[in-house]
Amino acid sequence: MAKTVIEFKNVTKIYKLFKSDRQRFKAVFSKKTKYKKKIAVNDLSFKIEKGESVALFGKNGAGKSTILKMITGVTYPTTGEITVDGRVGALLELTAGFDPEFTGRENIFFRGQLFGLSNEEIKELEPGIIDFADLGDYIDQPTRTYSSGMKARLGFAINSSVRPEILIVDEALSVGDSEFKQKCVDRINKIVNEEDVTFLFVTHSTGVAKQFCKRGLVLRQGKLLFDSNIDEAIDFYKETLKEDESKKKKGKGIFEQ
Repeated sequence: MAKTVIEFKNVTKIYKLFKSDRQRFKAVFSKKTKYKKKIAVNDLSFKIEKGESVALFGKNGAGKSTILKMITGVTYPTTGEITVDGRVGALLELTAGFDPEFTGRENIFFRGQLFGLSNEEIKELEPGIIDFADLGDYIDQPTRTYSSGMKARLGFAINSSVRPEILIVDEALSVGDSEFKQKCVDRINKIVNEEDVTFLFVTHSTGVAKQFCKRGLVLRQGKLLFDSNIDEAIDFYKETLKEDESKKKKGKGIFEQ
């Protein structure tokens, strides 16, 4: 029997939207402070089993990023239950989390420790990370001297090297020049195909999704609209986009209802 590594049970995430930071601060002390509710994820249930490669499709506002943030523990559901069983490696905000005063080399150890790796494990991974990032002498310079592209290269190199059991990617393949992008594609292919990793991919590119994934989930305003093999999911997603575009001329489309 296959092992379930990610499970959402009737998960809802509601954000409170305030008019200003002052109103948000006021709400800490007064329940009467007014705010608007934004339902980012609405009664969502699905399972992902060990070794599966799954793409999440949906227009902006469909809830994809919120789902990833809940899986990685950045935010939590308002109601419902989420189970994640395994070390998560997330290629999301690649430039976040670096200490600007630390060198690139020091940030490798800093990130590695955040992932729960021992110093010995980090030392073993360090040469490969440095080689992949290809930053030259800048690896021993403070990351405050790095361009955003350099930080992203180092972030990708670190996060894709920590031997995750669950790998999450959110459009991270847009990093760097064409040569480095191909290195990223090859790295993810290797992880997904050779290391028995569960893979969750958020992208607007159905072609790239088909390259990596065998299953697709289509989302609309925080709800699961369709769940099937990748070919059927892509066809469904493309069709709903066409319907949405057509209905925009007449009124509200399927993704805006």
